[in-house]
Amino acid sequence: MTLPYEIIIGLRYLRAKRRQRTISLNTFISIAGITLGVAALIGTLGIMTGFKEDLQAKILGTTAHIIVQERGTNDMKNYQEFIEQIETVPDVVAASPFIFKQVLISSKSSVQGVILRGIQPEKEIQVTDLQANIKFGDLAGLEDPALVPPESGHSISGQTPPQVKNRPGIVLGKELSMKLGVFIGDSINVVSPVGPIKSFTMTPKIRPFTVVGIFESGMFEYDSSLSYISLNEAQKFFGLGDSITGIQVKVHDVFLAQHIAHRIEATLGTNFMARDWMQLNRNLFSALKLEKTMMFLLLVLITLVASFNIVGTLTMIVNEKQREIAILKAMGATPQSIMKIFMLNGLVIGLVGTGIGVPLGYSFLWLIQNYWTFDASIYYISRIPVHILPLDVVLVATSAILISFAATFYPSWQAAKLDPISALRYE
Repeated sequence: MTLPYEIIIGLRYLRAKRRQRTISLNTFISIAGITLGVAALIGTLGIMTGFKEDLQAKILGTTAHIIVQERGTNDMKNYQEFIEQIETVPDVVAASPFIFKQVLISSKSSVQGVILRGIQPEKEIQVTDLQANIKFGDLAGLEDPALVPPESGHSISGQTPPQVKNRPGIVLGKELSMKLGVFIGDSINVVSPVGPIKSFTMTPKIRPFTVVGIFESGMFEYDSSLSYISLNEAQKFFGLGDSITGIQVKVHDVFLAQHIAHRIEATLGTNFMARDWMQLNRNLFSALKLEKTMMFLLLVLITLVASFNIVGTLTMIVNEKQREIAILKAMGATPQSIMKIFMLNGLVIGLVGTGIGVPLGYSFLWLIQNYWTFDASIYYISRIPVHILPLDVVLVATSAILISFAATFYPSWQAAKLDPISALRYE
């Protein structure tokens, strides 16, 4: 089967003769521009997607997929009944009560304002990855501090921690424990600014706790500002009785959390609101999405610059081949056929550049992921997270090919409108 003459002539024009080396060099530069643009786009999108998913995993490891609260109040009563209703909703894995308050924590060397969460340890491990994030001590110590032996760790000062006293347990984030200068077995004071009213003044409530665990989530904001005590101790400390702040919910598919949240609201009634993890972190993920989009648009400019090389290359080919174009027209070639010849040139440049750029981008990401390491104690990551989405690769490849193809229109149109009589007259 013989190829159409447009394809044969178009491919031949990409290979310059000995006296037309400039055209061959421009073709190579055009292909190199497309290649670098595609590789840069794939590399950037792969890194940004990796960081987004790493951040998402760390957030979901500490916070639940859905938070359920009662509208207009932070005190939810009869929560066991609501938990049972929530667990009947399809795609819900588990539900756990929690209390959420802001307090001050003081040690011998420092004072820090933190978020204090009251939890049920046996339920919490079904909803979040808190147990997996515990680096020292044990989450079970929240219910019974005596379960955590003092020799399970060493204090930051290098001294042996004191014996665990008969005090309730508390779990701190790694950064928070370093700021306070405490470790397993050490005692701290939790101060609530809202206490009993005496003589027309509000007296802060203070209670000592024993550090029974230290967790590391990989998120500085969480590790430096979160602390956990048992739900019963939180209810006693804040005088909540049998009330809680809300209910945490874990679902099968995190990307269906919004739809499941609507089902939970429909099940519990209009007095309750259920917010999924994307709503709770909307500003952060919206910023990441916008940044990824802007980076894509900015890096597309590399491909656009390469497309100008294609325009210049094809324009030079048209000027060099005026006599051959005139002969083709004289032999009966239509303007459409002439346009096809030069459009094929640009399409081949785009396909070759994309074909080389895609594996080059993958190779770049492989090198970064395997050979570029960091100090995890400073950056919270030891390697740059990378994840390439097939849709991103298709989008990049399609964009590069379409831009390359669009760059052929003007030179092809110039070649198609060439007058064969005028071209041959001056040869």
